[in-house]
Amino acid sequence: MEINLQFPGINLISLKEAPIHISSQIQPHGVLLVLEEPELKILQVSTNTLKIFGISPENMLHKKLEDLLDPFQIERIKTGLSGENLDFINPTKVWVRKKGDEYVVFDAVFHRNTEGFLILELEPALTQENIPFLSFYHLARASINQLEKTANLRDFCQVIVQEVRKITEFDRVMLYKFDDDGHGSVVAEEKLESLEPYLGLHYPESDIPKPARKLFAANSIRIIPDAYSQPVKLFPVNNPISDRPINLTNSILRSAASCHTEYLHNMGVGASLTISLIKDQKLWGLIACHHQSPKQVSYELRKACEFLGRVIFSEISAREETEDYYHRINLTHLQSILIENMSQEENFIDGLVKNPQHLLDLASAQGAAVCFGGNCTVVGETPREEDLNFLVQWLKNNVEEEVFYTDSLPQIYPDAEGFKNVASGLLAIPIAKRNYVLWFRPEVIQTVNWGGDPNKAFEVSQSEGNVRLCPRKSFELWKETVRLTSLPWKDVEVKAALELRKAIVNIVLRQADELAQLAQDLERSNAELKKFAYVASHDLQEPLNQVVNYVQLLEMRYSEELDEDAQEFISYAVQGVSLMQTLIDDVLAYSKVDMQAIAFQMNDVETSLMRGLGNLRQRINETGATITHDPLPVVMADSTQLMQLFQNLIGNAIKFHSDQPPQIHVGAERIEDAWLFSVRDNGIGIDPKFSDRIFVIFQRLHTRDEYTGTGMGLAICKKIVECHRGRIWVESELGEGATFYFTIPVGGRELERRNGRKTQNHLFGRGQ
Repeated sequence: MEINLQFPGINLISLKEAPIHISSQIQPHGVLLVLEEPELKILQVSTNTLKIFGISPENMLHKKLEDLLDPFQIERIKTGLSGENLDFINPTKVWVRKKGDEYVVFDAVFHRNTEGFLILELEPALTQENIPFLSFYHLARASINQLEKTANLRDFCQVIVQEVRKITEFDRVMLYKFDDDGHGSVVAEEKLESLEPYLGLHYPESDIPKPARKLFAANSIRIIPDAYSQPVKLFPVNNPISDRPINLTNSILRSAASCHTEYLHNMGVGASLTISLIKDQKLWGLIACHHQSPKQVSYELRKACEFLGRVIFSEISAREETEDYYHRINLTHLQSILIENMSQEENFIDGLVKNPQHLLDLASAQGAAVCFGGNCTVVGETPREEDLNFLVQWLKNNVEEEVFYTDSLPQIYPDAEGFKNVASGLLAIPIAKRNYVLWFRPEVIQTVNWGGDPNKAFEVSQSEGNVRLCPRKSFELWKETVRLTSLPWKDVEVKAALELRKAIVNIVLRQADELAQLAQDLERSNAELKKFAYVASHDLQEPLNQVVNYVQLLEMRYSEELDEDAQEFISYAVQGVSLMQTLIDDVLAYSKVDMQAIAFQMNDVETSLMRGLGNLRQRINETGATITHDPLPVVMADSTQLMQLFQNLIGNAIKFHSDQPPQIHVGAERIEDAWLFSVRDNGIGIDPKFSDRIFVIFQRLHTRDEYTGTGMGLAICKKIVECHRGRIWVESELGEGATFYFTIPVGGRELERRNGRKTQNHLFGRGQ
């Protein structure tokens, strides 16, 4: 619940976080002295010394402690103060001379504040003996025995408040636990029957503001024996050395803030004793003891309560962990299954959603989504994919933690109100940038019982130019209906998600390494194959040429001696060898396409076109082909590859001409960041269902008897265009000619750089 009262012109933060640890006042039942070491000279003293010691505060200043205590006590105190740990001297009984031989016995506690000043606090001793160890032991032992008999955490907390009340005899003892949102609730209570019950009630965070929580964390026990007593000031108000009020963070006698005593008055409390429960160096909760009238508690009993509080809380922590134990074991089992599934799949997402219920049970969620690479794989009840994409974008911009969770997503991400029925609660772990595993919980409408209206947790009072906070006056039951909230995520569930994240990251990294290794192996294998094809085709040309030459010689020299069958056999041999030469030439050309790294250059396309047409001059003349073209641009490309590209496409158009003379037109058009070229003919056309197949190497749509060729020409074209980061395709219908399109990016080299790839690919022979 968000409590946000607005008071124009008043800085509430400064009021709620007032420095209450810096005070110039103490409670009147004791005396406080600020001493300068090593002489133990009195720098400041509380103004009630005249009443307690019979000495005015003015007369005590600049005296030494030995002026109040006899030499024996001073020697013992100095020995204790020489050690680093003052716990060995605290508490100690001291006898202060009041008049003549009249002494007053005090419980004395020494401590040093953050500024290095030694502070001595004296409280009138209720007994003249030091702490009776056996009594203390039996007191604590009896309580601990009772605690050990309880089975669950709730009963344990109830026994705690019963035992503390039995020891201290306060009218009401409560065990108060802080929630994750800072508010608190009473989880156990023992009281007089006549008092109004507070068990189960929630209290707003503002009841114990941040400065008070810091003091509770610093001091494990705090007593206010008389909430109606008037505080006494220190004299002088400012420390004469630091010239500012003294820091009393660790003080026992430090006066309660006026807002706090007013809060106690409103509750009808005359005395209070508070025991802090600390877990992981944070304030977990409090044992709060209230008495309707003033009540003094001996120092020994307070120390027993403090000890009991520490023992109690170590047991509470153990009980909490025990209650989570089986849940944690189950989550660990689910984790191991999910990790094993992910390890067995090529894609970790397949393993993660192999058994959807396991993924959901890991976080006790009703829906989950794995958003990776722009796609979301969902299980259970989740927001729509469009909502998921926006949510992932929001997480990317606003969350940096390894794990993020909330039980009220609509409160911080208003768009979530649209899918509150499936995702009022969100638990998210980032796998990488923009990649997340998300768990969802639906809205659960709850009724929360507050001890008073939390929206009226305090008031602001302005009088005589002073502004201060006043506590609320009503503690009556106030019910709130909570919406847009899911059940809270447990720590064990958050930790399980965090552990799963580590496993996913490791698996993704391992799979990335495997892919990189596979790509490296493929690249090496591909390079070896290209080299083999190049060498084989190059070296085969010479023996094939010899075969052709010798067969032709055989035909010329012995033609008259050969019969018709022999001549026909020789003709077949010549055709076969010629076909092999053509095939080898094409294989050689194909293997060279990306074999050599060269830099692209600005090339006039018309020049490349003319070179290709020059190589096709004989076939153009034989078929009577007419070739026209648009004005052609200058592009960033390899001129030889460009020539080969036009030569193959126009050569194809001539080969597959119809019964009409070939009419071929080369077009060029600028589209966005590329040039679009086209080669249009009036040939026999291609069935559209083969429009992709024709670019596959060695794929033929006709027999060799119909049209000669190796089936590599268009495969070479495709490879050339792809090496220029372009695209090639054909549009055609049977009998209506064909138009081949290909693009050449305008960027050329710059595009190569943006893609992080080396410029390469040269079809023919540079550097050979």
